[in-house]
Amino acid sequence: MAYNRLPSSGHNSPSPPQSPRRSPRLRRSKSKFTPGQPPRTLAQRLAWLLLSVLLRRQGIFLFAPLLYISGMLFYMGTVSFDVVPIIKHRPAPGSVYRSPQLYAKLRPEMDADNSSIDSISTIWRHPKGGEWRPCINKLSEGLPESNGYIYVEANGGLNQQRTSICNAVAVAGYLNATLVIPNFHYHSIWRDPSKFEDIYNEDYFASTLKNDVRIVNKIPEYIMERFDHNMSNVYNFRIKAWSPIQYYEDMVLPKLLEEKIIRISPFANRLSSDAPSAVQHLRCLANYEALKFADPILTMGETLVARMKERSANNSGKYVSVHLRFEEDMVAFSCCVFDGGKQEKKDMDAARERGWKGKFTKPGRVIRPGAIRLNGKCPLTPLEVGLMLRGMGFDKSTSIYLASGKIYDAERYMAPLFEMFPLLQTKEMLASPEELSAFKNYSSRMAAIDYTVCLHSDVFVTTQGGNFPHFLLGHRRYLYGGHSQTIKPDKRKLAVLFDNPNIGWKTFKRHVLNMRVHSDSKGFELKRPNSSIYSFPCPDCMCQQKKS
Repeated sequence: MAYNRLPSSGHNSPSPPQSPRRSPRLRRSKSKFTPGQPPRTLAQRLAWLLLSVLLRRQGIFLFAPLLYISGMLFYMGTVSFDVVPIIKHRPAPGSVYRSPQLYAKLRPEMDADNSSIDSISTIWRHPKGGEWRPCINKLSEGLPESNGYIYVEANGGLNQQRTSICNAVAVAGYLNATLVIPNFHYHSIWRDPSKFEDIYNEDYFASTLKNDVRIVNKIPEYIMERFDHNMSNVYNFRIKAWSPIQYYEDMVLPKLLEEKIIRISPFANRLSSDAPSAVQHLRCLANYEALKFADPILTMGETLVARMKERSANNSGKYVSVHLRFEEDMVAFSCCVFDGGKQEKKDMDAARERGWKGKFTKPGRVIRPGAIRLNGKCPLTPLEVGLMLRGMGFDKSTSIYLASGKIYDAERYMAPLFEMFPLLQTKEMLASPEELSAFKNYSSRMAAIDYTVCLHSDVFVTTQGGNFPHFLLGHRRYLYGGHSQTIKPDKRKLAVLFDNPNIGWKTFKRHVLNMRVHSDSKGFELKRPNSSIYSFPCPDCMCQQKKS
């Protein structure tokens, strides 16, 4: 009797007998034929045979998706064993230079647009909360005995040298040292041998700072005798960029007291943007008050300002200045690709090798022009500047001063800008060759003339970063109540707009007008930590005047 694990009622009942097993022959015969059903066709039998094989070999189902896809591809005719399929890559919007095609499309609507407002007269709103006024207090008491002489070498172009000068004044004043008029380092890019007195009014510089920092143009003989009259024998500090003023007090001052003279070369950007108020005061005094261009430059600049106002009589003497960076070296350094084809590539490769030997051809260096354009790092072309300004509401009657070096392929690239703004002027157009002869072969002096005309314009437009707009932003804020009165476009958005073949004039205009409004709202800004006092003079160099 079988053992039952279930609880019983006290007696056992026998299990029912098992059903007799069918004969294997009978089981197989049932699958072959059933009475009352029609016999199977050959196709049905083959299908049944295939299904039975699959059921018995279930692993074959792993290949079913592959078989299905292969069958579909063969059916559609997209697979060939002779030809590898080609995948076409579509450039990201904004990564390709298509501005000429957009200009051709938008020009009829742009020329027919009569809705342009008087942008040059209505562009800036009055700063909220009252204007700001310069409030740099000059010291009146005498200076204590000097701790020694500081000699610096200012490297770079005009405005990078300006940074060096102002920071040198701040360091010398903080360490109670005598500053030797900075020496300008000759650079292979700018190729300008000008000295300090060729660019700035040296006497005015020294007299303005006389109660704050001692300024001399020559190191005393008795000191130079110790070094065989050779500056290379003087101890040179190699200071890291953006070093705090405390470093100068801890490391430089002891050596200065010991040697009575030190040299710092190079000196651009060797002082932190953030510093105690005493240091910032000296920076303000140097940049906004003491540095005045030499008389020949100042006279030429003021003459061009007067001529621009004369040519802007239809706009009450108001004009727009544009800083355009489309010189050959700028285009080459950006590594951006425009529409010049093989000739452009040849020119740019030569310019890069000439100015930066091997920098762009190092093994492993990858240059992605499309990504550079998308990131807003490509210099705007003259055509793009013109499209942007017309979209912002400046019409053909607007007088424009173009501050620039020699434009790359100027005949081709400048033509559309002159079509959009026929009253456009440059220093070469406003002045005769004789008037510019004293400045023509000196890039810093020519840049100083541009700086002066841009400083006094009613609207300043910056199209590329750099020290030139960096200083102009702050200088214009210092002159115009804390507001920079500057248009600084969003070049990332512009890259996408210029690469949109389907955009209409009204939509394009709406986008760039928003950029203009944004620039107005950002015209007044206070200095933030790590930002430059040369761009943001409030509140270190200016005081707020409350509205009455």
